[in-house]
Amino acid sequence: MYDVHYSDPNTVAKDGATAPPADMMPVVPGYESLGPYVIPPSDFGPTQPQAPSRAPERRFDIPAITEELAQEAFIKYASSKCCYSSKPAKEMVFTDLQSLNTYRYRLETFTESRTTEWDSEPYNGQVVDGFGVAPGPWSIPVPIPSLFQDCQKAVRVPHTSTVKGCHSCLNLGRSACRRCVNSGRTQCAFCGGMGRTASNRCSPCHGSGMTRCHSCGGVGSITCTTCKGQGKLLCFIKLKITWKNNVYVAVIDKGSGFPVELLDRISGEKLLTDMAPMVYPVVSFPDSSVNAESESAVREHQAQFATTCRILQQRQTIELIPITRVHYVWNEKTHIYFVYGTEHKVYTKDYPVKCCCCSIL
Repeated sequence: MYDVHYSDPNTVAKDGATAPPADMMPVVPGYESLGPYVIPPSDFGPTQPQAPSRAPERRFDIPAITEELAQEAFIKYASSKCCYSSKPAKEMVFTDLQSLNTYRYRLETFTESRTTEWDSEPYNGQVVDGFGVAPGPWSIPVPIPSLFQDCQKAVRVPHTSTVKGCHSCLNLGRSACRRCVNSGRTQCAFCGGMGRTASNRCSPCHGSGMTRCHSCGGVGSITCTTCKGQGKLLCFIKLKITWKNNVYVAVIDKGSGFPVELLDRISGEKLLTDMAPMVYPVVSFPDSSVNAESESAVREHQAQFATTCRILQQRQTIELIPITRVHYVWNEKTHIYFVYGTEHKVYTKDYPVKCCCCSIL
């Protein structure tokens, strides 16, 4: 037995049957221009939000953590580093602990967009829904999935089906084999087409230098992958619905010197949660920077999505992330580190004692 492995040029990854070119398809009223971003009707979607009543102002302050907790977090941090000595964390003397109010504002806009295109499947005699008036792209009811979670779904537009001959195989149901170029025979892989191996006649090809094509079984053609051998396609307009959660995040930092990118996976204390089909910017938060960020975010999302998508729901939240800047003295030198998040993580860029391998790095 001879075992030869080769790649089959007839094997092409496809998502399924493709429709014939658009110029071969009938014009369906309401679907004259297929493509991305089917604009929803102007009266389709939430109305403009009403300004909320002004909430009473109050301060959202978190006191600095205790020295005991700050030292415990620092010792744990030093112990997690293989090249750090825990001596400074255990022997340091605190000089100041400063609480830094850092807010994280988040706006989520959950949108629905619709696109249309011709699609097809092999025709096996199934019912052809080609009579009646096709409903508009935004008139087709599709259940909304879980809010604020990305999702996609495709549905067939009613009354748009038609049967067409397969454009890939010209209605024959079979396509030319790419491996043997429709000849049914390929060059022998054992003798390289020479008919001999060393001084002996090649047994697999019987000295001819050619063998039967393994892809098509020697007939020179294969079953059409588009119509699955049927020669006909059932064509229809496909409506693709995309639900997407668009997120705007801003961290309001007061120049603390702390790298705010470290807060991406840090949890804070929820101070405000507002959810509506279309939210109104926050106007009464004690920190005016948060109000300004909210107004900018809401305007940006409404301008970006209101004309191309359907805004289903919006949600805005404000979190207070506890950050404490710790000043301490060790070995007669002053240093700083930060304890941040409810997880009490530590950040510092000038830990006093590192071994030689860290110094080299």
